[in-house]
Amino acid sequence: MSNLVPYEETIRQMYGNGFSDKQISNYLIFEMGLRRGASERSIRQFRIDRGLVRKTVSDEHLELAVAEAISKTGPRYGRKMMTGYLAAQGVRASEVRVGTVLSQMHEPYHQERRQGAENLNPQPYQAEYMGHKLHMDQNEKLAMYGVTHVLAIDGFSKKVVAHSTMPVKNNLTIYQEVYRQAVLAYGLWDQVRVDHGTEFYLSLFIQEMLAEHRYNKERRPYIQSTSTKNHTVERIWPEINTRVNYPIKTAIVQLIDQERLNMDDNLTRYCTSNLTCQLSNIGVQRTLQAWNAHRIPGKGIPNNLAQCGCKANVTEDLLPEASAAADFYRQEVGSSLTRESVFGTDPFLSEEDKSQAETEFSLLHTDVAALFDSVVNRHFTPFQECLIDLVNITRRYV
Repeated sequence: MSNLVPYEETIRQMYGNGFSDKQISNYLIFEMGLRRGASERSIRQFRIDRGLVRKTVSDEHLELAVAEAISKTGPRYGRKMMTGYLAAQGVRASEVRVGTVLSQMHEPYHQERRQGAENLNPQPYQAEYMGHKLHMDQNEKLAMYGVTHVLAIDGFSKKVVAHSTMPVKNNLTIYQEVYRQAVLAYGLWDQVRVDHGTEFYLSLFIQEMLAEHRYNKERRPYIQSTSTKNHTVERIWPEINTRVNYPIKTAIVQLIDQERLNMDDNLTRYCTSNLTCQLSNIGVQRTLQAWNAHRIPGKGIPNNLAQCGCKANVTEDLLPEASAAADFYRQEVGSSLTRESVFGTDPFLSEEDKSQAETEFSLLHTDVAALFDSVVNRHFTPFQECLIDLVNITRRYV
């Protein structure tokens, strides 16, 4: 055990961040070169001797935490994603305990999850390390209502490292809020993988410009392939569709079918996009918190696997703001990128009118997050009435 004493702080930190005894053992043996006295059994005994034991939550507390989580996430979170969601909220419990509570707490939701389970195709490759490949993709399931999601996921850890929800996919927004944010937070990836969409042009332009700063310069700085071959990022979209997009879409479609919402009207389109972007962004953030904290069988927890970041880093001065990057793109490539994309038409003639409308609306509807809680649990009326109110209030100020 004396061999482990110099590594006590490392063991404490890794165990506190959710690493298992086996993972800590492998790290000390293969990364730190400790050949003797670093077995899984030795690690377990070493931490027990020092009182390193994770606190367990009581059954009563766990039931309350799961009940509150269901009210915010709806029926589609199984034991793995729910365990991840709870961990992101600071409540740690085993998947077995969480699964037991889920099955007992709401039987209809439990049966729905069981019937909706789907098998995924095997993954065609294995990324070698954090920073090897960055997958970026867009989701347009709500595009007809002015909502597009874009995210970036690391191929090794499977952690979603950046995301953005916008009215219409836009090069500058994607670069600023997804690619640039990911690189500043975690470092520079060897390779970026995207589909053939034009919305990634600015991100790929900067990635190629930074090619000499990468860890492995032998790889191509980016690859464009069909969406069906961008497997790693495609696996996250079913999670977001079932937990965010489909419940919101159902609520909006009901309004259209009842002829209470006219999506041919530009003002209505603008308002629908504005509110639905806010609502869906809340859901996406919750889903990604759970995803990044849940355990992937045979792999580990994305947050833990991505803890060390990429092997290469760049300074902020090498990553210009979106507007400056777009200017440089125009100078080098000779074509211009759309600076701002809006769904519908901004109806306000002045900022004062817009501010007054926003103030009146916010006094009437103080908690947008509560609207999502209702929608995801199939109580659509609060969101529907809120959207109608937004359209009517906006119309009075234009």
